[in-house]
Amino acid sequence: MDAAAFGAVLDATAVVLVVVGALLCLTAAIGVARFKDVPTRLHAATKPQVLGLLLICVAIALSSRSWQVVAFLVPVVLIQLATAPLSAHMLGRQAYRNGRIDRPSMLVDELAAADPGPGAATPGPGPGVAGSAGGPAGSDAGPGGGAAGPGGGLVDRSHP
Repeated sequence: MDAAAFGAVLDATAVVLVVVGALLCLTAAIGVARFKDVPTRLHAATKPQVLGLLLICVAIALSSRSWQVVAFLVPVVLIQLATAPLSAHMLGRQAYRNGRIDRPSMLVDELAAADPGPGAATPGPGPGVAGSAGGPAGSDAGPGGGAAGPGGGLVDRSHP
């Protein structure tokens, strides 16, 4: 196989990878728009989108045939691989805390013991901590009152 034929094969492979990657990104967008609950939307937003980006980056590297481009694309892919699961985890955890998860449809709820769920009182900083009720830098609410917590919401301090 000569250089021209090899280049044509690489170009054809790059085109196929771009099309497949674009279709995966499109399915991710459609999934985010169509699915109704947070876990399935997060799944649609992370799994096919990351694979689609990876395929498009491989296609760019194949079509450019340059190590400089590959050196530029490697951090892009690594950052995407690192941030997509972390952001999905953070969004999913917050959705769980806000009650945006359909709990009856869950088979296993591993966070039930760790998270009391929406509407439950969250413990604030203890007495003597700056910003806590009744502490040296406390609010006007006094001990046991409904003082503003670290997130700005009311914190129930009626029980230790």
